[in-house]
Amino acid sequence: MTTIAHQVAQALIDIQAVSLSPNEPFTWASGLKSPIYCDNRLIIGYPKIRQLIAKNIAIAIKTQFPDVEVIGGTATAGIPHAAWVAAELNLPMIYIRSKPKNHGQGRQIEGPFQPGQKLVLIDDLISTGGSVLQAATAAQKEGAKVLGIFGIFSYELAASQVNFKLAHIPLVTLSNFSTLLTIETAADHLSTAQKMSLNEWRQDPQAWSDTH
Repeated sequence: MTTIAHQVAQALIDIQAVSLSPNEPFTWASGLKSPIYCDNRLIIGYPKIRQLIAKNIAIAIKTQFPDVEVIGGTATAGIPHAAWVAAELNLPMIYIRSKPKNHGQGRQIEGPFQPGQKLVLIDDLISTGGSVLQAATAAQKEGAKVLGIFGIFSYELAASQVNFKLAHIPLVTLSNFSTLLTIETAADHLSTAQKMSLNEWRQDPQAWSDTH
């Protein structure tokens, strides 16, 4: 039986949301060179895929965090997925900006929220975890109890493991870099040297970028 991790990774490949190119690296907005590029915003245009993702995140949340009271999304990519998951669970939803608005009431958290409520945050992609953990910190400052963070796909970078451990917040993702590599290897799309290069990138993206 195909796992949900495999289903999601294959779906991302099929819609070209994620692709590997170890020989001709992509350049991220940060300037970092990378052998992988993932644009999960494409998911919103594919009803069956977004339903698969929302349903399985909802199932995982009910299993792992049954006491959850609010679903949160990170602005902007996590917002649609948080909305679909909140609908699946029949729960309130909020979203968290990267920083407070500089006008109006200056809110960083949008939507009905009370201090002390138990929150699960959703983001579409986990790289180092910096942005979603920043959102979690903002929620905690407003009194939220952040039970966990869910992502659709994780690059499984060593830095993210350290960051989530330091934050004492569990991370769960539907799919990940390892699963993607397994699929692409089985399809005979990667040589041994390319697989080695991809794993080197995962361990130290900056060092890999500097040599490519």
